[in-house]
Order: sequence, then structure tokens, then C-alpha cells
Amino acid sequence: MELKLNKPICFFDLETTGIDVAKDRIVEISIFKVFPNGNKESKTWLVNPEMVIPPQVVAVHGITNEKVANEPTFKELATQIHNMIKDSDLGGFNSDRFDIPLLAEELLRAGVDFDMKSRVSVDVQTIFHKMEERTLSAALKFYCGKV
Repeated sequence: MELKLNKPICFFDLETTGIDVAKDRIVEISIFKVFPNGNKESKTWLVNPEMVIPPQVVAVHGITNEKVANEPTFKELATQIHNMIKDSDLGGFNSDRFDIPLLAEELLRAGVDFDMKSRVSVDVQTIFHKMEERTLSAALKFYCGKV
């Protein structure tokens, strides 16, 4: 499938210390940037959240406190991350309700001006919910090809 883009789009995913946008922090961010000319760029950063990652969260994503102990903080990475996304629309799964708000909070805490006024967001979960039947059997068929 060929994307017809007017500007770059960054598909991104976060791993975090939890699900509270106001208090939790990013422990990993992956960005896949697609340019209108078809070029692609990707980057993944591990992030020291400067707080403990709860054991139940480590069980979900596998990123331990020891693994991020010597990684840069989000504040140290904020300019680099912002430079990668600043000219782009944003996309992800459940990104409108979680990833974009948490990323915005982290950028604002780091003193980086961020807003969505000149961007479009593409939330694949929203598209899925509008286009596919929302049952377990439909999800099994859609994701696994099984009935």
C-alpha cells in the first residue's frame, strides 16, 4: 500500500511505568517515520523514568528497573525526540487516548513546546473499532486468521 503524504508521519509506541498519563513516565519510545518521498527512518530509545517501574508493569513489557538505570532521562532525550516528530503527523494504536497525551506531558515536563494544532493523528485502534466487528471472534479472525 502506498501512502499519499503531504508531510511526514511518525508512527510511534510507548512503553511506560503505568497507565496514568499525569503521573507515569516513558521507559521506551520507538518511532517509525515515513516521508512523503517514501524514505523511512526509525529510532528506539530506552529511557530512565526516574521512578520505579512496578513489577506488574515489568511483567507486561519486560523492561526492568536495572535495564533503564543507566539510560538517559526523557528530559535528556526530549530535544532529539521532538526534532524527529516536530514536522510530522502522528500515528499509533490507542495513540489518541494514551500515547499522544503521555508524550505531550513528558515533552512539556522537559520544557519542550508541543501541540497538536498543526498535526493530524491516525489512531489505528479507532480505525479498527469503526471498520471491524468488536467481538472476540472477530478479533481472533482479524489478528490470527482463525475462526
